[in-house]
Amino acid sequence: MPVLVRRDSDRIAAEFHSQTAVEASQKIYNQLKSMGKSAADIKGITCRTHEACIRIIDKQFKPMDNFADRDHCIQYMCSVMLVFGRLTAGDYTDGSEAATSPLVESLRQKIKCVEDPQFTADYHDPALRTISNALTVELNDGTVLEEVVVEAPLGHRLRREEAKPEILAKYKRHLEPHYSADQVKQLVALGQDPKKLEAMSVDECVDLYAVKESKFV
Repeated sequence: MPVLVRRDSDRIAAEFHSQTAVEASQKIYNQLKSMGKSAADIKGITCRTHEACIRIIDKQFKPMDNFADRDHCIQYMCSVMLVFGRLTAGDYTDGSEAATSPLVESLRQKIKCVEDPQFTADYHDPALRTISNALTVELNDGTVLEEVVVEAPLGHRLRREEAKPEILAKYKRHLEPHYSADQVKQLVALGQDPKKLEAMSVDECVDLYAVKESKFV
C-alpha cells in the first residue's frame, strides 16, 4: 500500500512530538484496566523524552484556554488517553468532555517531563530520526509500573508495515460519511493500486471524490 504510506501516520490525533507518548499512554490505559484500576489511581507520571518535546509541548502547569493550548500540551494529550482510552480531534475543542474533565486537568499536572540526552541525540540522528518517549507511572498505593517506551510512531519508516492496516482503516473511516459503500470500496482499491493511480490524470482522480450534495456543506 505505498500510495497511502508516505509519511508518519497520524493514527492518533496528536502533535508530532507527542505521538509516541500518547501510544505509551494507550498501553498504560489498557494495563490499568486489566488491573482493575484507572487514571484516578495515578499518583504521578514521569515522561522521559527528547529536547524538542520539552521545548515545544511541555506545558504541565500552563492553563488550557483553547484548542491550540490543548493540542500542543503533551500532558493534556496523554491525560485524555489515560482517562478515556482515546484521543480524537474533538477532544481538543472548548466544552468537550475531555476539555472539561476535572480528572484530565488534575492528571495533566502530575506528568513531569525530563530530557533523556540519548532520546535527543536519536531525534537528530539522520539514521534514526526517532521521536522517543517513555512513561513511568506511580500509583496511589505506591506501585510503580514498568516503564513503557515507544521510540517511533506508527508510520515511521521503522514501523511502516505495522502502520498500513491502521492507515487503511483511518482512510475508510473518513470516506464513509461522504460516499456510498461502493464508492468507498472503489477509492480504497485505487489507493492500494499505485500503478493505476499514477496513470490517471489529476482531473480524473479528483472527480472520483466529487459529490453533488453533501450534508456537511
